[in-house]
Amino acid sequence: MQITVVGTGYVGLVAGACLAETGNDVVCADVDQGKIARLNAGEIPIYEPGLEPLVERNLAEGRLRFTTDVARSVREAEIIFIAVGTPPGEDGSADLQHVLAVAETIGRNMPQDGAEKIVITKSTVPVGTAGKVREAIRRHTSRPFHVCSNPEFLKEGAAIQDFMKPDRVVVGVESEYAREKLEELYSPFVRTGNPVLFMDIASAEITKYAANAMLATRISFMNTIAALCETVGADVSKVRQGIGTDERIGSSFLFAGIGYGGSCFPKDVKALIHTLRSCGVDPVILEGVESVNKVQKQLLLDRITARYGEDLSGCTFAVWGLSFKPETDDMREAPSLDIVEGLVERGARVRAHDPQARHEAERHFAGLLENGSLTLCDHNYDCLPEADALLVLTEWAPYRRPDFDRIRTLLREPVIFDGRNLWEPEKMRERGFEYTSIGRPAVAPLAAVATQAAAAN
Repeated sequence: MQITVVGTGYVGLVAGACLAETGNDVVCADVDQGKIARLNAGEIPIYEPGLEPLVERNLAEGRLRFTTDVARSVREAEIIFIAVGTPPGEDGSADLQHVLAVAETIGRNMPQDGAEKIVITKSTVPVGTAGKVREAIRRHTSRPFHVCSNPEFLKEGAAIQDFMKPDRVVVGVESEYAREKLEELYSPFVRTGNPVLFMDIASAEITKYAANAMLATRISFMNTIAALCETVGADVSKVRQGIGTDERIGSSFLFAGIGYGGSCFPKDVKALIHTLRSCGVDPVILEGVESVNKVQKQLLLDRITARYGEDLSGCTFAVWGLSFKPETDDMREAPSLDIVEGLVERGARVRAHDPQARHEAERHFAGLLENGSLTLCDHNYDCLPEADALLVLTEWAPYRRPDFDRIRTLLREPVIFDGRNLWEPEKMRERGFEYTSIGRPAVAPLAAVATQAAAAN
């Protein structure tokens, strides 16, 4: 099929590469000339495991192209995906200006003959957007066309696998023609029997927001339980096992921590709250989810100031992990933003490491890097010498089995604040650490180990 994907961000780039991989002729179009030049040179602007070789292979074999000529790519396509950004407005609603601008471009470039075009909203958009897209196109053409909704469910860090082997594909359609075409398009991805779920467009649009809001709710729910566990001396990890083995609940997204971030959950929860309010539905549940997450991002800061005082002048903290989750370089809404800035505002110096997010950190923390309050380190152990404590903010795999003797020797004191519950408290006590995690009892080092560590330092 002749496919155009308008927008070469995270969703558009992954979708375009994966659709090309199954034999389609795909053009990814974007008005950003610099980004298109980089992509044509084989340079991938985001970190996503498996994406770079996929793009390189399909570029070399001629199935994938990148262009700034959006109008031409629209004219030549049979199926057009709209995959541009929908950033949150001041009121939390999704900003649709880029989506509707693409719709206007499609309408102006609709040929007067040839096959009927299928226009698909791939961007995360609120219910009713497909109707607005249809109106924007219709203002410029009388040619028949079909508007569909096909929300993405890609996890950053596993997006290629999610697209190539989806657990389900959700498609909102209003015509049999569009249904048949999209069933054919997605047939290579569901050969193992996972469903393509065809439904009305409004249901498809709501499904995306409902899915992300449910996952965010599970995270905030578990963080609330973690707060209770700390109050009564329970262990949230054991509670998670107790409820996660219930087949009605399952164990996914029940890890306590320092809150969710990224490009999806925060803005999608806000957008769904806005939609609920505008439709007269009480958003109290999601307001609670958002409130818990806001508190959770401040949790480590509160614990640090409780131990060291509000004035952190003279303190240095080592930070492992800056991206909002492992296997991505994305720092949008990451807890690290609040924590690092909060430490510096209180007078501390920070040395940080992340396996992939250094370039994003340079952008987000430009001012802190310039004034010397933040240093980005090439290796995780480089953060540690003479630091007052280590903070774990992202659960990257290389952090899971570190050299604890080396950590204890390099730190000024053997103190760890673990925001991702990577290690067992009792074992950390035996290793000679003062160890604070989320929803589990804090521990002090065994006296003998602590004495040995002090002597070594």
